[in-house]
Amino acid sequence: IALACISAARADYTVVVDPSKAVNVWEAWGCSLAWWANVYGSRADLADAFFSLKTVTINGTALPGLGLNMARYNAGGCSWNTVGGDKMVASPNIPPFKQIESFWLDPASRDPASGSFNWSKDANQQVMVRLAVARGANILQLFSNSPPWWMCVNHNPSGSPSGVTDNLQSSQYDTHAAYMASVAAHFEKQGIHFDTVELFNEPSSGWWKADGTQEGCHFDARTQASVLPYLRRELDALGLTKTRIAASDETAYDLALSTWNSFSSDVKALVDMVTVHGYQYGGGRRDLLYNAVSADHKTLYNSEYGEGDATGEQLASNLNLDIRWLHPTAWNYWQPLDIYGWGLIEADLPRATIGRIAPKYYVLAHYTRHVRPGCTILDNSNDGNTVMAYSHAANTLVLITTNYNNAQRITFDLSAASLSQPRVTRWSTIMQDGGDKYVQYKDVTVADHKFSVDFAAHNIQTFEIVGVTHLAHVRT
Repeated sequence: IALACISAARADYTVVVDPSKAVNVWEAWGCSLAWWANVYGSRADLADAFFSLKTVTINGTALPGLGLNMARYNAGGCSWNTVGGDKMVASPNIPPFKQIESFWLDPASRDPASGSFNWSKDANQQVMVRLAVARGANILQLFSNSPPWWMCVNHNPSGSPSGVTDNLQSSQYDTHAAYMASVAAHFEKQGIHFDTVELFNEPSSGWWKADGTQEGCHFDARTQASVLPYLRRELDALGLTKTRIAASDETAYDLALSTWNSFSSDVKALVDMVTVHGYQYGGGRRDLLYNAVSADHKTLYNSEYGEGDATGEQLASNLNLDIRWLHPTAWNYWQPLDIYGWGLIEADLPRATIGRIAPKYYVLAHYTRHVRPGCTILDNSNDGNTVMAYSHAANTLVLITTNYNNAQRITFDLSAASLSQPRVTRWSTIMQDGGDKYVQYKDVTVADHKFSVDFAAHNIQTFEIVGVTHLAHVRT
């Protein structure tokens, strides 16, 4: 099925909450640290904004902290030393802030304590991951955009000339795995535990070219299957037997399904978590990917999402589709600091300046601040514009509803839930310039197990209903 990017506008309607249909338990909201942390890694105020629930002032604007509890650390592929008379071949189009420093400088030694490694590199990203952990980030992922340049066929960590041929030398399959395992082991000794390690980033896509604008490396599905066993071996050899393997961070849902289905049962057994990026947006068969991954009893994360709509409407629409059809247990935004639209906060990374707060920031806050880790996600198949979750610990039902082009009145029917003196708090954001930006109201009353609320056009609202009991647990 092709899924529309934004659900069609409709007349006033009723959302029925069915508490008997629990889908999964939410684990994490997160973001990648590359590339913004390479520039702003020492900014404690930004760490507060992204990884805490505090109110934080950025550029004179008081922001609700997003409370992300997941961070994705990028092990880089760039260094400027000489190896056997060769040097890194850098794309003429890659800006310095996207050149993430590698810790492994040369192949003279595999000993992480030797001079072949320099653990002081990538200092800013190292600072930010520690700031994130200090603020409560409890799920960390280690991923690679490209192996270190000297492992690449053309010594270029941006990709091959065509973008459709593998750029990791076949003799370096185990070396790439050893590098990623060594990074995980080093951070483990520093008190930073990576829950998963990922060797690839959008590996089957054809845009990782030698003249590209960032690090990248093509791996076809057969190559991925050949490299993955080395990662398990290297992790185990370093005592990281509990560190899980994630794969494959494919660009799109359909591509992820193709790659996953191509793996043998032995290769699938090595993979603990299937990760996918959300760049198919409103298209693709999220449901088929979920069915395949769940049938193999694997965890499923949307490990990267981003686009250039500053309003946040596309984010809300595609996130709602993910919750409804993909059923991930974690969801990550790509760059919280980037050019206006792509960034939740506008940033000029080459100049290290920060600008406007996009409405998208507040839209994401509606999800991350209210669907907290441990919440049960409820089935929302009767209304694709509403995400439903429940906190058993707080007896609180969370409803997040997105309204697009036309103002309308929406009624929420809680007849199937047990209520005990329910109290409702709502938060509202207009997904345009001006208007509410995550404004809190206490003006809703439940009567006969229902309440109705007026929605302006381009309006997202979150409701917390305290005093809701006896909703479903996820059956395991």
